[in-house]
Amino acid sequence: MEIYSTEEQQAEAIKRFFRENGLSLALGVIVGLGGLYGWKAYNQNQITTAEQASDAYTKLVESDSVLASADAFISENKDTQYATLAAFVAAKEAVDAQKLDVANEKLSWIVSNVDNAQLKAIATTRLARVQIAQQQYDDALTTLNSPLPEAFNANVAELKGDIYTQQGNKEQARVAYQAAVDAGGLTSNPLLQIKLDDLAVTSPAA
Repeated sequence: MEIYSTEEQQAEAIKRFFRENGLSLALGVIVGLGGLYGWKAYNQNQITTAEQASDAYTKLVESDSVLASADAFISENKDTQYATLAAFVAAKEAVDAQKLDVANEKLSWIVSNVDNAQLKAIATTRLARVQIAQQQYDDALTTLNSPLPEAFNANVAELKGDIYTQQGNKEQARVAYQAAVDAGGLTSNPLLQIKLDDLAVTSPAA
């Protein structure tokens, strides 16, 4: 490293440094400030977009035409969580209106597009319920075989038991219901025990 012995040499070295590097330093400052202001503008845009999506979502759920407007809202806000919430609301409205194909479509969209594991699991189990109502039992089993958080084990096992019951496969249904009980399913659904008891294996009378 060069060592400067006098103030004049140091001053001349500083001048020479800026003569040689002044342009690149200036550009660096400009780029740095541009990045800072660009980041602020980006954040502000994100906030504005979120506020607009929130307002539009509120109008959607308070309207009398959720199903008619949901597709357009989801398409326009697909990069926000409000699209997922709107799809959930639309699916419920569709089930209430006995439009199971529409509910299937909305829940399938959530499963395919959401990253949050909990929301994906909720959509998955609701989709399976819709598929059971549609008597699409094989599709429902495929849906339930997707990897889900452990907290959903009881729910998944009970739904599989419902499917096997509808298919007349009592043994597999009993095994599935027992798995649901073992996973703590009675805590959230006491009726699970009734389902299991109805399939209890009885010993023949002596």
